[in-house]
Amino acid sequence: MKKFLALSVLAALSHSAWADVNYSLAVTQPEHHLGNVSVEFPQTAQAHLDVKLPAWRTGRYEILNLANGVRFFEATGENGKALRWEKIDASTWRVHLDKPTEVKIDYQVYANELGKRARHIDDSHAFIDASGFFMFSESFRQEPVTVKLDVPKAWRSVSGMDSAGSKHSFKAADYDVLVDSPIETGINQHHTFAVDGRDYELVIWGEGNYDVEQMLIDLKKLVATGNIIWDAYPYQRYVFMVHATSGAGGATEHLNSTIIQRPRDRFGSREDYLAFISTAAHEFIHTWNVKAYRPEGLVPYDYTHINYDKLLWIAEGSTSYFEDHLMVRSGIATTDEFLNVLTKSVNRHLLSPGREVQSASETSFDKWINQGGDHARNYSTNIYSEGSLISMALDIDLLENSQGKQSYRDVHRALYNQYKMPHGFTVKDVKTILKHLTGRDYSQWWANNVDAPADIDFDALFKKVGLMLERPKDAKAVASVDAMAKNTGELLTLTHVRRDGAAWQAGLTSDDKIVAINKKHVGKDLKSSLETFKAGDKVTVDFIRRDALRSTTLTLAQGFDKDKKLVADKQATAQQMALFKAWMGVEHPNLAKK
Repeated sequence: MKKFLALSVLAALSHSAWADVNYSLAVTQPEHHLGNVSVEFPQTAQAHLDVKLPAWRTGRYEILNLANGVRFFEATGENGKALRWEKIDASTWRVHLDKPTEVKIDYQVYANELGKRARHIDDSHAFIDASGFFMFSESFRQEPVTVKLDVPKAWRSVSGMDSAGSKHSFKAADYDVLVDSPIETGINQHHTFAVDGRDYELVIWGEGNYDVEQMLIDLKKLVATGNIIWDAYPYQRYVFMVHATSGAGGATEHLNSTIIQRPRDRFGSREDYLAFISTAAHEFIHTWNVKAYRPEGLVPYDYTHINYDKLLWIAEGSTSYFEDHLMVRSGIATTDEFLNVLTKSVNRHLLSPGREVQSASETSFDKWINQGGDHARNYSTNIYSEGSLISMALDIDLLENSQGKQSYRDVHRALYNQYKMPHGFTVKDVKTILKHLTGRDYSQWWANNVDAPADIDFDALFKKVGLMLERPKDAKAVASVDAMAKNTGELLTLTHVRRDGAAWQAGLTSDDKIVAINKKHVGKDLKSSLETFKAGDKVTVDFIRRDALRSTTLTLAQGFDKDKKLVADKQATAQQMALFKAWMGVEHPNLAKK
C-alpha cells in the first residue's frame, strides 16, 4: 500500500498544485477480486475531513451498503504523516486534522458483485462504477477529478469520461460526473461508429452467442431516434458497454454511457435479441429522462441516504414506455413484435393484484424499500410496468383530445427544455406542462391514475387506436388454482398465490409444496396436474409445510390455456387508424398489410 501511495503522489504532482482530486486504482490481485485505491484531496484547513463512499449507486434505487467491501483504510497528510481517523457511520470515515494539509487516503476494495453493476474485478476485467470504488468529500465534490488505473498490460480501458492523456487514465469535471461515468477495463472487444456527427463506442466483455454486426446495425438505427422526442442530444460521445455473463443480468444508465448485462447464451434467438436491444433503447432514453432531467427528489444526488420522490414512475416507467416507440419507429422491431410485448405487459398487470392496492405515486416513494416476491405481486406495484402503462394511458388521452397533434412526447420535450439539470421537476411542474399544452386541468386525472391505484379500461383505451384485447378463438377453458409453482423434484413448490384466488381461499401460501391432488401424485407442472379436472370441481390438495404433511380442500377456478392477445381491430375506422399512426409513428396494421 505504501509503495502504491508513493506512485500516486508522483502522479498527482504532475497536475497543477493539487487543483484536482486524484484517484488511483491498482488491480494487482484480480483473481481475488481485490483493488487498491488511493485518493488525494487538495489542501484543507478544516478541523476534520469527512470522507464517504456512496451507499447506493445511480440508477438503482436501493441502499447497497457499498462500504462493506472496504478494508485497510489509511489516512496521511504532508510528508506521509499518519492522520488520526474514525468511522462515524456506515459510509463515512472522519479524518482529524491539526493544521492545513493535503490528505491522502488508501484502502482496499473487494469487488465481486457483478450483478449489482457497482464493482467487479476478476482475472479478465474490472467494471468500475465510482460509487463502489471511489470515496469523496462534500468539501471537494465540485472539484475536477482524475482517475489513473494500474491494470494488466493486455487490458483495454473504456469510459464515457475524457481521456487524461494515457490509455488507462481519465478526467471529469467533478465527482458527480465521475460517479456517473463507469469504466470498463479488461480483455474486451471494442467497436466505434458515428451517426449524425456524434461518436459512439461498443465495448463487449465476455464471449456469447451475440452477433456484433447486427448489434452495430441496430444501435446505429437506435441512436438516430433521439429527435423523435427531444430537440437536441445532451452528448457528443456515447459508450455502450455490454457484459456477456455466466448468469448476471440487468442494465444501468449513465451520463453518456450504459452498462448492459445478459447471460452469454441469451443473445441469439429473436426474442432474446429483441430483449437486449430493447434494454439498449431503455438506457439510451435515460440519457435524457433521468440524466438530463429528473425529479426534484433526486437533485442533487445524496449518495449516502435514500432519495425519496413520488415521480420515479416517470423516471423509469415512462422510459420503459418510450423504448417500444423507438424500437418500432426505428424499424428494429415490427408492429407485431411490439403488440406481443405490450400484450405481455397488460396480461402481467391484470394478473397482479397489487395494482389494486398501491398507486404509482406510492410505489415510487417506496421503491427504496419495496421487496419482490409473492407479497409484492399481491400488494405492490412496479414503477417500470405500472409507470409504462400509465404513460401509455396519458399518451393516448393527449393524442385523442388533440386529434393526434399533442402527445406524451411533448411533455418530455418540455421537461428537457425547462428543467435541465441542475434543476429538478415536481408533480406541480408536470401538471403545469399538461395544462399549458392542452388548456385542460389534469388534476383529477392525476388523482385517479397516479395518486390512486390506476384502473385502466384497456378495452376502451385500445379501441381508440384501433386495437382489441381478445382471447384467441381456439383458447380452451381449463381448471386453475390461481397460483404459480416450480417443479422441485417430486413436488410442486408454490411461488405465487394470487390474493383472493382459489388457492388463497383454501389457505395455501407461497413455499407450500404440493404433493398430490385428489390423492394422485402431481405431474411436472400445475397444468398437467389439473388437466383431468374442470372449473368448479372441489379437490383435496395434499401439501408439505414446515416438513409436515397437510391437506386442504379447494374449489378450482376457471382459467384459459391461452392469454388474451392484443390484435388489430379489422373494423377500425380511418380516425382510429390515424390515431394509431400518430401514436406509434407507423401505419396501423390494417393499412400496413395492404
